[in-house]
Amino acid sequence: MKRIVVSWAVLGAAALLVAFAPFNLQPVTSNVERIFRVEAGDFAYSPAVLHVNPGDNVTIKLVATDVVHGLYVDGYDLSVIAEPGQPAVLSFTADRPGTFRLRCSVTCGALHPFMTGKLKVGTNLLLWRGIGLALLAFLGILTLRSPGLPIVH
Repeated sequence: MKRIVVSWAVLGAAALLVAFAPFNLQPVTSNVERIFRVEAGDFAYSPAVLHVNPGDNVTIKLVATDVVHGLYVDGYDLSVIAEPGQPAVLSFTADRPGTFRLRCSVTCGALHPFMTGKLKVGTNLLLWRGIGLALLAFLGILTLRSPGLPIVH
């Protein structure tokens, strides 16, 4: 019985560490050139989410497919406007980690306020925390089950 309590305590502490510890996972490589072709049309950006690492040089080629559209990057205070048939280019260094909203900066129709996207600068820490918690759960199943009892499906 004491072994089970100690095992639960160790696994619980490890789960709390994986879930809430402030890990700073910075990528080994930086200053990579990331080039994105973003199509703006029908009140949406495609792709709607751009993933980069801190320190990357980001170039966004904005292509308007229907009417004039803009792209404003919150947190960086950068914007660009593209007309149909005339792509526009926005270049900057992603020097601030976090998630930043992309918004259309030109009133393009009734659904204009809903034309948004995201720029994610940094590693996907939520994914790695989820994998760690899943591995801890699997380890808990292996170490805490009684030898004579089958695992219930």
